Amino acid sequence: MSAIFKAAFIFVAPAANPSQDYSWVRTNEVHVKTIAVSNYQQACKLMDSLSEEGIKAVELCGGFGHQGVADVVKAANGRMHVGVVRFDKHPCLDFASGDALF
Repeated sequence: MSAIFKAAFIFVAPAANPSQDYSWVRTNEVHVKTIAVSNYQQACKLMDSLSEEGIKAVELCGGFGHQGVADVVKAANGRMHVGVVRFDKHPCLDFASGDALF
């Protein structure tokens, strides 16, 4: 049996608490942790614990603007791959970039 690949998807939502607002989807091959954060700083603080959990890839929602992605990549510090869903103006954030909000 091959190793299970662990990944995380992080999205921004007002008043989110990442210690409570998360869930797992587990298949035989892939486990994905979905986590809500209320700002970029919370996402960056997650990188240590995600690495310790064995997360190998992090995908950021389109609410993360260019600066938010750069902040998370820096916080990941090469321990995991970081990708992003791209919206320049996210419909769930009143058509703003997270860069304008955080």
